Amino acid sequence: MLAICPPLEEARPVAGTQQRWYARLELGFEAPGDGRTVLAHRLHKGPLRVQKALYPEGPEVCHALILHPPAGIAGGDELTLQVTVGEGAKALITTPGAGKWYRSNGPLARQTLDFEVAAGGVLEWLPQESIVFDRVKGHTETRVRLAGDAVFIGLDLLCLGRTASGERFTEGSLRLASRIERDGKLIWSEQGLIEGGSRLLESPVGLCGQPVTGTLLVASESIDASLLAACREIRPTVGEGAVTRLPGLLVARYLGPSGEPARAWFVALWAALRPALAGRAASVPRIWHT
Repeated sequence: MLAICPPLEEARPVAGTQQRWYARLELGFEAPGDGRTVLAHRLHKGPLRVQKALYPEGPEVCHALILHPPAGIAGGDELTLQVTVGEGAKALITTPGAGKWYRSNGPLARQTLDFEVAAGGVLEWLPQESIVFDRVKGHTETRVRLAGDAVFIGLDLLCLGRTASGERFTEGSLRLASRIERDGKLIWSEQGLIEGGSRLLESPVGLCGQPVTGTLLVASESIDASLLAACREIRPTVGEGAVTRLPGLLVARYLGPSGEPARAWFVALWAALRPALAGRAASVPRIWHT
């Protein structure tokens, strides 16, 4: 059960001029039965919203662009995104730019993603990268519940520190958790803790000194050996990438110096997977090019 967040006008100030934002966005996608997917339910509280439903691929797939006007998550913020995709519906959700986890003077920032996809449905969660500032204190959790032959494609790309300005991730921490169930059965569970300045960042069994890391999770009952082989033929131009197949799940990992080649590699994998799993060629969201 997800806690209902108070609306924006009830956001409570903390020490100094900093303000905690409590935001919640609920989206419900449905397929009326005429080949369309519609955004049938939309409810927001606080500064987390969605623009109108977009159809760059035609009426079968509904694209939604998530907006967070404060532009980042600061200490004490709590953001919740709840998405349900009905039977046979297809939705792609992205963001207009890089997300940001700002440094904190103590309070913990939280982000919760709660996704549910009915049989025959497809949910593609493809946000742009998240920049993790030095001295962050954050916790992000993703929960996915699938039914029948539902498909989920989810991307999480992290840039540790603002490397373009010479910043490294020397203090703070970001805790990550993800969980995927199909018909009530657990098929994936992972928890991680990235601490600024820790040995994990430089260790050869950790991040090897690289500031960018990412994971693509693809949950489908249709991932066969040939599809795995096709993905393994795709190599990142910079950095390292690896692809693994588990029962009902494909996992792709990236480690490297920059977010741009990471995203390019994940997009290439998505392009190889999407026709087989979602029945359509990849159509890169236009907002990614602006």
